[in-house]
Amino acid sequence: MNTANYKLILIGLLIASLLGYLEWSKFNNTFLFEAEYLIISKLFSNPVSVVHPLTIIPMVGQILLIISLFQKQPKAKLVFSAIASIGILYLLILFVGILSKNFKIVVSTTPFLILSFFAIKYTLSNKSKK
Repeated sequence: MNTANYKLILIGLLIASLLGYLEWSKFNNTFLFEAEYLIISKLFSNPVSVVHPLTIIPMVGQILLIISLFQKQPKAKLVFSAIASIGILYLLILFVGILSKNFKIVVSTTPFLILSFFAIKYTLSNKSKK
């Protein structure tokens, strides 16, 4: 796999990181891009209300993914850190989906998890060639 395909996977990871689905009670649900928009808008008006590890760490992971996209050859540590940062939230969402037997929640995590697998596989195989 060449660098262009790798960057496509990283773009896919970034997009997939916004597509997680959350559902609680009967009438409350949101996608992560909607929740992230609310968090960013509150960040400027009331920053203390949005400071929480499950909001800050995944957003840092997304920033790391964006930084890695602008590198000629993305650094392995940067990509692994980004995947781990976002993966914490996605594994928690997957766990909640499995426990609640909510198929929509479980399915919403699969694009990120699959793309993470391919990004890690490429990064490790590229690292071993050096």
